[in-house]
Amino acid sequence: MKLSKAWRLGPLGMKDVQQILHPPRHRGQLKRPTWIIVLISLVCMFLVVAYIYPPQTSSACYIFSASGCQTISSWLPPSIRELTDDEVASHVVINNILSTPPVESKNPKIAFMFLTVGSLPFEKLWDKFFQGHEGRFSIYIHASRYKPVHSSNYFVNREIRSGKVEWGTISMVEAEKRLLANALKNPDNQHFVLLSDSCVPLHDFDYVYNYLIYTNISFIDSFPDPGPHGNGRYSEHMLPEVEKKYFRKGAQWFTMKRQHALVVMADSLYYSKFRDYCRPGMADGRNCYADEHYLPTFFHMHDPNGIANWSVTHVDWSERKWHPKSYEKKDISEQLLKNITSIMESVHVTSEEKMETMIMPCMWNGMNRPCYLFARKFLPETLDSMIGLFSNYTTKT
Repeated sequence: MKLSKAWRLGPLGMKDVQQILHPPRHRGQLKRPTWIIVLISLVCMFLVVAYIYPPQTSSACYIFSASGCQTISSWLPPSIRELTDDEVASHVVINNILSTPPVESKNPKIAFMFLTVGSLPFEKLWDKFFQGHEGRFSIYIHASRYKPVHSSNYFVNREIRSGKVEWGTISMVEAEKRLLANALKNPDNQHFVLLSDSCVPLHDFDYVYNYLIYTNISFIDSFPDPGPHGNGRYSEHMLPEVEKKYFRKGAQWFTMKRQHALVVMADSLYYSKFRDYCRPGMADGRNCYADEHYLPTFFHMHDPNGIANWSVTHVDWSERKWHPKSYEKKDISEQLLKNITSIMESVHVTSEEKMETMIMPCMWNGMNRPCYLFARKFLPETLDSMIGLFSNYTTKT
């Protein structure tokens, strides 16, 4: 047997065999891992204590880093900030409104809110859009300079008390809130659409009505832009309520469900931050436009899953100018309108030098649908062409 021969190879006793198979270990080798664990534990305890009870003197800070105490805190998870009294009160109101089931209306309407200087050049087109759907919509007009002259009975006596509006200033947001406040008076108004005097409908009324009434989100544009025309407009004076990481940008033209309209009217805390610290001519020559940042940031902070993050109003920024492309009479064709109504993806481009492009499908109740219900900026000279093409380019449902 091989095993028995192995045991007879030499005069080795059981003790000798054990020493060969299991040589003795020095005590120092046993203790070294223990000392490492103890040392690491002490360091961790030291860092945690320093984080909870940070040193108050500059000399103590140098124990951690010659650059001060801020360096050591950057290694550790951020502490949870305690909300201010105003924030607590604001969050209570906002959360209660959002969590309260909306009051159902037997006759739900869409409130069409027009933000204009004076007369609406496309009233005749909108008249054609509204015909035969009386009782399913409401109209509100904010005319900032001149009393409108109307060509459609739907628009007569629909003006609200208006204030002066200057482009790029908080007065744009004030006008939006004024329109919302008046439209909210009617409990049947369940969805609210902000439109300009250069906006035109891209679909028939039934399509627009079903698209907006039968969804539980608001179509508010909101996206992150780390460039100079996005986060470059942020002011640290908005702290602590509005942190830079939450700052968003988006088109002014929204559609909004009733709960969100109520939240906007209830907010004063975040609105005041944008009123005071987002305006043209800020420090360092920077400009901030509240109508492009207030609502996108506000809803990103308080109900990010309740908004679509794109606007259902199409606008062409391909010319890369301060203002979007204006459509002239020579531009109008059935093919142009078909192209716009067939767009299924929302595109955002950042203002960085590399101009990063973000593309997302337009999802409606879990389905990819065309993105746009309205479009701008159409010049008044296009009115007759648009009326002539209306029945051809609008989509029946």
